[in-house]
Amino acid sequence: MFSEDQLLPISALQHLLFCERQCALIHVERLWVENRLTAEGQQLHKKAHDGKPESRDGVRITRGLPLHSLNLGLAGQADVIEWEPPSVRLGTTLAAAIRTATSVERHRWRITPVEYKRGKSKHNDCDRVQLCAQAICLEEMLDVSIPSGAIFYGEPRRREPVDFSPELRETTANAARRLHQIIDGRLTPPAVKTKMCENCSLVHLCLPNVTSHTRSAKAWIEKILDAT
Repeated sequence: MFSEDQLLPISALQHLLFCERQCALIHVERLWVENRLTAEGQQLHKKAHDGKPESRDGVRITRGLPLHSLNLGLAGQADVIEWEPPSVRLGTTLAAAIRTATSVERHRWRITPVEYKRGKSKHNDCDRVQLCAQAICLEEMLDVSIPSGAIFYGEPRRREPVDFSPELRETTANAARRLHQIIDGRLTPPAVKTKMCENCSLVHLCLPNVTSHTRSAKAWIEKILDAT
């Protein structure tokens, strides 16, 4: 169990699973460089957060809701959450409905966190883990059950459903533990050169071609000597 001053950003999980070194450069060394991709992502999140709460066909929609989990040691904001209580008296606010509902009643609500991302669906779990962490926060805060959510990707402009399976929840919990190891321990892992480096805004600070553990100083010196 973590205290409130130990909570780390939920969004850092996405950085962690994309690249542990990128995560450390951002959250340990406090380095950041904007590029077109990050700017587009920031703009998409801003649009998602800036809208007002609304209701559509019995579905209540909130934006930018603060979240936290003392079990995972995480805090952040949800882009969008859709609330579908089975029966709420007309004129009752969402906050009042949550406050007055019993635990059994809240477990019958359909609650769907929706994360907004630019680009396309990724092959790894970095986006799904970030969304799953939001669901776990909501479950802990409200004593509810959230079986699934969705990620809206900007390039195809459609939602991808995400099932919060036991396996994804375990991956999320493990990622949260690793995040605390890196940030609390102020660890910056060595660079690992991959194709993903091409689109990383920090590539010129990370220097994967120079700092990658596959390129030792000894090997570099030997290469220079062989060429002379």
